[in-house]
Amino acid sequence: MVVAVESTGFTSRPAAESYVGGVCFKLGPPRLIGAELEWLTDRDSPSSVRPELASIAAALGPHAPRSLVPDSPAFPLPSGSLVTVEPGGQIELSSAPRDNAATLCDALASDELTLRALLATRSITMHAHAADTRRDAERLLQLPRYRAMEERFESIGPFGKLMMCNTAAVQVSVDAGEDRAEVAQRWDLLHTVGPALVAAFSCSPRLCGVPPGEWASQRMRTWLELDRSRTMGPSVSGEFSVDPIGEYARWVLDVPLLCVMRDGPCWTAPPGATFADWIDGALDDELGRRPTHADLDYHLTTVFPPVRAVGHLEVRYIDTQPGDRWRLPVAALEALLIAPEAVDVAMSTRGRWWDAARDGLADAELRADATALLELAAEYAPDGALAAELAAAARRCRGGARPSGEAS
Repeated sequence: MVVAVESTGFTSRPAAESYVGGVCFKLGPPRLIGAELEWLTDRDSPSSVRPELASIAAALGPHAPRSLVPDSPAFPLPSGSLVTVEPGGQIELSSAPRDNAATLCDALASDELTLRALLATRSITMHAHAADTRRDAERLLQLPRYRAMEERFESIGPFGKLMMCNTAAVQVSVDAGEDRAEVAQRWDLLHTVGPALVAAFSCSPRLCGVPPGEWASQRMRTWLELDRSRTMGPSVSGEFSVDPIGEYARWVLDVPLLCVMRDGPCWTAPPGATFADWIDGALDDELGRRPTHADLDYHLTTVFPPVRAVGHLEVRYIDTQPGDRWRLPVAALEALLIAPEAVDVAMSTRGRWWDAARDGLADAELRADATALLELAAEYAPDGALAAELAAAARRCRGGARPSGEAS
């Protein structure tokens, strides 16, 4: 059978790798920091029912994301944050980038108050919990992307739907670096301190519907378990990478396709096929075309390593924190990126992602590194108030307590 293959934006794998390196790692003097905050939501009722998407859209008005209202203007909130909605009805604020953590935290806190007030007009409440302990996973968003994701993850186990619908995180974004050497340094630091910070901020020991097992962060467990080919990333082993840009580009192309954009509701991808296979023509019979730049841009949104390169570096390994304690991981990462000894402090627990998610501060080595990192962050934090909060968090870690104050 002769297949009509559309023209492609890529003529070879090296061309695609070069493209990934350019769009995922924007080089320039590092000065900006941003964050994304997620909350679980429910309707004000004793049964903790998930809110209807129509009610969320009505509450948000012109701030509603286009995933809910396709023709929405999707205006940012007054302090610059955009609102998005996750598959299970979780609500998310994505900040505008700021020059420092203190200014960022003030802007996000202001927009959080605005968001809570908007949702309250439709009796919708936000909850600062990293994992839903009361409700079975239920996907509200019916977009083709999420349908394809659920189908892919269900073939592996229950963790994908749990992650999509029943968890929430704090994500922190920072500039990649001025040149390739600085990118390697910052990339290495964010991975090296990761396990200790996972332990420091783990606060999701329970998750409704999760298979048996005691974990300090059931939220992080879902990410580790759901599809390791796309969530473990190229640098989770703990080994230093002298070329994270090239390594990340090669890894991305070898990750299996999660979905393929098409006309119509079915975006299911050929099982096991990678983006590199698509470039090489192995999917011509099934897809009838080669991948475009838009296809690769979309594929980049379907990989979920602990640190994701999206032009800047996006740290994805922190649980949503109770109350306003989301400020602490934001401040900690800002400070650790300027602390010259941060990598050395966390070297003993480098690469111990599974231990951190499972044992948290109950592991003596992780507890020691988490405490030392937060003490170091308190020393280097540019803002005095945040420094004091980081010092208090270090004392909490030394005592083995979760952010909620419960004993580990």
